[in-house]
Amino acid sequence: MGWEEGETSPANREYAWLKMMSSIKYDGYADFRAGVRFIESLAVWLKQFDKADRPTAYDFFKRRLVYISPAELQCLIEIFVPEVVTPHLRKVVAQQLGIKPYEVWSTREGTDAFNKRLRSTLFVGMSDGSRMDILRRANVGRLNQEQVITTLTVDDEKWTSLGGKLQKASGVAAKFDSVYLIEDFTGSGTTFIRQEEDGKWDGKLAKFNKAVRVARKNLNDKFPLAENFALHIHHYISTDQARTSLDERIAFARDNWEDKVFGSVSVSEGIRLPANLKLERDTDAGILDLCDRYHDPGLDKRLEEHLNAAKKSTIKLGYADCALPLIMDHNTPNNSIPLLWAETEAERGHHSMQPLFRRRDRHG
Repeated sequence: MGWEEGETSPANREYAWLKMMSSIKYDGYADFRAGVRFIESLAVWLKQFDKADRPTAYDFFKRRLVYISPAELQCLIEIFVPEVVTPHLRKVVAQQLGIKPYEVWSTREGTDAFNKRLRSTLFVGMSDGSRMDILRRANVGRLNQEQVITTLTVDDEKWTSLGGKLQKASGVAAKFDSVYLIEDFTGSGTTFIRQEEDGKWDGKLAKFNKAVRVARKNLNDKFPLAENFALHIHHYISTDQARTSLDERIAFARDNWEDKVFGSVSVSEGIRLPANLKLERDTDAGILDLCDRYHDPGLDKRLEEHLNAAKKSTIKLGYADCALPLIMDHNTPNNSIPLLWAETEAERGHHSMQPLFRRRDRHG
């Protein structure tokens, strides 16, 4: 960086700040290689830029980067049931009993009705990032183990078991009338639900919809989900762009998806990231210029199939052009700018990209 040395120099101040932030947050990133932590990764990342461009890259890292630590994510998981699920169910029960939501727990009838509604709610983890293990531990005594599914892959025996345990607790006719699909993060909304040009529905919601249809056909009356159950889609973290996109896509699907298995749909999140988190040319011209000049076109070729799903030709601003400066401790979203996460061996004449936070990539 060319910082001046000395007791009160910029170098000492920056080293002290980097050491503090590394110990508090950055060293805990899950995909650093053996023997490498944040300071080493930062040095390698900065070195790939021309000397004149390094201050721009460093200033972006220091002032615009958002890093979600395990402690912060755990807070979002812990508040999910008390601050999202509970108020919704209390409102449903209040409407059922003809009382105000704050009166639900004032009577035995209201308390019993609420507990029955909660037990008839199924929680489904859409990926490892859903952290269903933490969700269960945070809600011991509130949620039953037999109403939490950690994966989309559920066999008929498990569905039957879930239904049997529910009926034992709530009555022989009991079925799950609400389902929460839980994911850690959404940056664009397209991977959760989208309709292809041929009219076919795709994404995680389509996979869940298909799994339910197959299981319902196999099990008939033994299938534990009610017809037209209420569907709730919850992300611990959502961008403003993704939430807007999800609202539009869900509204369209509700009216046009002929073989959908669910009835009403709601969307929620633990935290909605502000719209101005996205990098824009008028406020972040320097780093976006580096995204253009230090991008390896080979990355676009490698991720071509994935890009086609978002109808994009390049990922230089992240998937679906989300242009995020976001890092999550267990992995970096592909909606963030590749300058942060991409690692490539470029062909002659192009720039080989070095990651600050290496991404574990499912797409190539």
